[in-house]
Amino acid sequence: MPTSPPRGTVLAAALAPIGWGSTYLVTTELLPPGRPLLVAALRALPAGLLLLAWTRTLPSGSWWWRAVVLGTLNIGAFFALLFVAAYRLPGGVAATAGAIQPVVVAGLAAVLLGERFRRRTAVAGVAGVTGVALLVLGPEAALDPIGVLAALGGTLSMAVGVVLTKRWGRPVGLLAVTGWQLTTGGLVLLPLALVVEGTPPAYSVVNLAATAWLTLIGTGAAYALWFRGIERLPVSSLTFLGLLSPIVATLLGWVVLDQTLTAVQLLGAALVVFAVVHPQLAGRHGTSPRAAPATASARS
Repeated sequence: MPTSPPRGTVLAAALAPIGWGSTYLVTTELLPPGRPLLVAALRALPAGLLLLAWTRTLPSGSWWWRAVVLGTLNIGAFFALLFVAAYRLPGGVAATAGAIQPVVVAGLAAVLLGERFRRRTAVAGVAGVTGVALLVLGPEAALDPIGVLAALGGTLSMAVGVVLTKRWGRPVGLLAVTGWQLTTGGLVLLPLALVVEGTPPAYSVVNLAATAWLTLIGTGAAYALWFRGIERLPVSSLTFLGLLSPIVATLLGWVVLDQTLTAVQLLGAALVVFAVVHPQLAGRHGTSPRAAPATASARS
């Protein structure tokens, strides 16, 4: 009988959204304002180039275009649309729109990967969206059509990227494939940042240290752990771990910035925790009828 994935695998994957949860605090408090695309490019491109230099492995054959597709979906387009949404929507609205991603991923995984869409997935999806809304939505929340479309587009972009990452597997080591995607995503973002935001400002020592944190920990290490999780866990349950990010962001705001934490937010946090944990129990009752390949060579 299939069993649940090892707890260590789940916990390692959870470290990725936990790291991403620090992005808001670091960006708003330690980096120059009004440069979201530049911040995104400086998160992705240096991390990708460092991994390429470390692994000394480039794509070959069909993996040239696959790396471009995955890097654009998981990094480039996702970050760009995320920041458009962040500028045009209150942060709570953007975060709530992003909370539908696990359900979208589960639906795509059912079609493309054969992972069963379980009732517990739907229950966790409702709990996750409700919890994030209670956690981060404020009375000033408003709906801007372009912002909403950008938020939904970013959610769909990464959802498709996650499922294709699982479907295609990887032909070489994890760090090399992570480097390909981060480099591609950074190359998509950098010219866009220069066109939209202009010449980069001078960076102080604090700015450089914050950028190093986002690049090395919040992006390089986090995405390596995330892609490892995609490889080893059913994506229909993995993506619920991403809901940890708004919890961490809220807790950091409470601890570091002395922001208030209300009873409603605590209820939202409890619902999010339920949404994260509930799908991880699915393995006790069986896993997907057919697993995605571990490497690209297993699928044409």
